[in-house]
Amino acid sequence: MDPLPLRTRSCFDTNMGRVILAVRKGKGSIFKSHTKHRKGAVSLRTLDYAERTGYIKGVVKEIIHDPGRGAPLAVVQFRNPYSFKIQKQLFCAAEGMYTGQFIYCGKKAQLTVGNVLPCGELPEGTVVCNLEHRPGNGGTIARASGDYCTIMTQDPDSKKTRIKLPSGARKTVPSACRCMVGIIAGGGRIDKPMLKAGTAFHKYKAKRNEWPKMRGVALNPVEHPFGGGNHQHIGKPSTVARTKAAGRKVGLIAARRTGRLRGGKATQALAEKAKEK
Repeated sequence: MDPLPLRTRSCFDTNMGRVILAVRKGKGSIFKSHTKHRKGAVSLRTLDYAERTGYIKGVVKEIIHDPGRGAPLAVVQFRNPYSFKIQKQLFCAAEGMYTGQFIYCGKKAQLTVGNVLPCGELPEGTVVCNLEHRPGNGGTIARASGDYCTIMTQDPDSKKTRIKLPSGARKTVPSACRCMVGIIAGGGRIDKPMLKAGTAFHKYKAKRNEWPKMRGVALNPVEHPFGGGNHQHIGKPSTVARTKAAGRKVGLIAARRTGRLRGGKATQALAEKAKEK
């Protein structure tokens, strides 16, 4: 009788030590987002004929809190232009929005805080938020509390708009991409210190299981490649190849370079940062 084939070893094999936290997080399970009390998907209106050619009016019914999100949400009510019914839409609230405010969405809307227009219709230097990176995708850029983008240049020939992202980086998007005028409300949230661990506990309880974070060097050798030793030190290069096994791929993955910017590169980086300001 032929012997049974050897079982293929995997990173979840019980004979191979512990599965490290970074690998466990990828499987989901207890690390999934806590979405039970969230208020719903947040996006701009579905792009239709009314917005492409003119504008449509809505009214802000209420400003609400969304658990796990720093920015408040605005519940905006629109009349359906094609059938007799009311549509409610959740927007990330811009600073200065209030209940009872009229919101206008469309190509011919006015340049007022809270209104939604294609970014190609806005003058250079306009501060915007809830920006789409593809026309009609509902807005994906500058949605966190206090975030905003700035319209840098318009190119009517190629129908492209260059914007400055909250990070300071520049990005080119189609001029048909819509955005909301103003900055997202709730800015300055991170200026207030959390002061105690209990505050951080409740903050991350609403988000997902990601707190507290342990450093790799503070763990045991079985729990992390950087763990163990008589002093808290890595003991090996912190750079690692992209092709390494899942349990080893920690630290600076496939790093092109490491360390501080020094010499000419540092001067160049400072010059670019000054140019962005």
